[in-house]
Amino acid sequence: MSTPKRWGLQLLFGWMNLVLAVPSIYLMFGLPLVLRQHGWEGTEIGLLQLAALPAIFKFLFAMPVQRVRFGRGHFVHWLWLMSALLLAMYVAIGWQNLIAHKLPLFALTFLISIATTWLDIPVNALAVQWLPRSEQLRAGSIRSAALFIGAIVGGGVMVLVLSRWGWQAPFVIMGAALLGGCLPFAALRAQASLPVQDSATDNTPPAILADWASFFAQPGATQWTWMLLTSFPFIGAVWLFLKPLMLDQGMPLEQVAWTIGIAGGVTGALFSLIGGRLISVLGTARAIVLYLLAALAALVLLTVVVWAKLGAVWLTISALIVAASMGAISALMFGLTMFFTRRQRNASDYGLQSTIFTVARLVVPVAAGVMLDYLGQVGMLTGMSIGVLCALGLALRARHSVGATAQKVMARED
Repeated sequence: MSTPKRWGLQLLFGWMNLVLAVPSIYLMFGLPLVLRQHGWEGTEIGLLQLAALPAIFKFLFAMPVQRVRFGRGHFVHWLWLMSALLLAMYVAIGWQNLIAHKLPLFALTFLISIATTWLDIPVNALAVQWLPRSEQLRAGSIRSAALFIGAIVGGGVMVLVLSRWGWQAPFVIMGAALLGGCLPFAALRAQASLPVQDSATDNTPPAILADWASFFAQPGATQWTWMLLTSFPFIGAVWLFLKPLMLDQGMPLEQVAWTIGIAGGVTGALFSLIGGRLISVLGTARAIVLYLLAALAALVLLTVVVWAKLGAVWLTISALIVAASMGAISALMFGLTMFFTRRQRNASDYGLQSTIFTVARLVVPVAAGVMLDYLGQVGMLTGMSIGVLCALGLALRARHSVGATAQKVMARED
């Protein structure tokens, strides 16, 4: 595959991941700011976050994508099918202003969450199928950067679009972006060089369980699963609570918005790309340890800054260091997820790993919130630092087996 073609595919998959990140972030994190201004109660806004639940069941959504065939290039057909459903949801939710219609807004937000979760599976299954293994770490870093940019667009830009051009404008923009991303797949689908897919179509529970069991039978898969559960959620939970934490430390709201919402997002995106590039230089095993060490150092620094009340400048510096380490770790996680996704089981393996990652990412912030309420800011940050320390201990044990699997996968397909 030529270099321009590889970069074209990388940018296409990066765009699709950005397009899928923006609606979820806008509906669950950006729009609630507007809903609050229109009299929504905290409980109602909190219930809206339950629309994220479909992500937990991605492993179930992956099974029909893997096994139900729509002819040659069936992943592209799945991508178009789910994109059409998502576009229909954009039309439905944007048809009229739903701020005063709570039940329809929640229902459509939930359906959009299902559509984006389901669409994510064929998008990333195609990335595993079409990109050489040597390009998949870069794909992971681009995907991580896309998520950070999506947080800026969905949590900030789309709110400004809403306030200036009205309710429909964000959904028109998101629909146009999705449609633009889908069109190139018409040309890519016709390529004759696609790998031959596994022909199994048995959808019985034993066959599905056998798929999952065979995933864990891969060399290093058990160790990788523990890493997937522990490496990101603790620093991710701290990032989630950074805005209220900085407000409680006396930083003005506008400064917090710029620090976390804009500067933090840009820093995370930048270090996602840098971190993905450094993995190939450092080697996977060494990168695993160094990135978790950086995350631990970032959380320890933030804990000291909060404990010693060192002020806004040090808070800003430590927050940006947290963003940088989080970007590098997420690039590593997404890249290794592709390595442990077998080409013959690309949808089901990807869906299973995404579910494992999501469950941990949802559970740890709940624990962090409880710690914040009962132990205070320093107690919560200390607890999350201990969590990263435990993840580092697991990584020290798993790094060689996980790194060896990554090397073997690349060597086998070079």
